[in-house]
This record gives sequence, structure tokens and C-alpha cells, in this order.
Amino acid sequence: MTGKWLDIGPVTQIEPGSARTLPVAGGEEIAVFRTMQSECYALINKCPHKQGPLSQGLVHGSVVTCPLHNWNISLKTGKALGDDEGCVPTIPMRVDAGRMLLLREAAIGGGIIAPADEVA
Repeated sequence: MTGKWLDIGPVTQIEPGSARTLPVAGGEEIAVFRTMQSECYALINKCPHKQGPLSQGLVHGSVVTCPLHNWNISLKTGKALGDDEGCVPTIPMRVDAGRMLLLREAAIGGGIIAPADEVA
């Protein structure tokens, strides 16, 4: 696996308005989101409040609501919205020819990421 971008599979494997997780050996689990407008985003799968699993939250617009305490997190910036404070690391992502690609350096962070088509 070489190159700047890491292919994690077809965008169609994530239903609009939902998320999937991507385990990273030796690193933080990544949540990959697809909005109802088919925009894709990737964040570390931990809310900055109590480390709730953002992948299990409600996706609305370009925001995910943490399932534990209803914090709203911007999928674009990773920042908590409203009166809440905190930030989740984002992973640069793009879609090319229907395939989801993560910036290898940001996604792997020293670990090994699951091969393409194995997003949980």
C-alpha cells in the first residue's frame, strides 16, 4: 500500500445519514460519515466530552450528535458546537470515482489501517 491516499472502499458501503468505523492497529478508531447530501467526513471516533462513540450518533446536515450527552460536533471541523467546548481530530478525506480515500499519513498515524472494503 503506497501513495498519499488510502482507499478504504466504495462510498456506497455507508448509507446516507450514517457512519461506519475503521479500526487502526496501534491508533485511534476512525468514524467515517456520509451525510444525506452524500458528503463524506472522517473523525476520530471519540466525542471530546466523555469519549462517546460518535459513529453511533445522529447525523444531521454536516453535524453529528454524540449518543451519550447530545453534544453536537461539526463533521467539517471536528469542533463542538453551541456552548460546548472541545474538538475531535479530523482525517482529510475525499471521494474519487465512488471510492473513499483517507490521507494516509493522518489516518495511519504509525499504525496499520484495515484494508479496503473492510470498513466495519
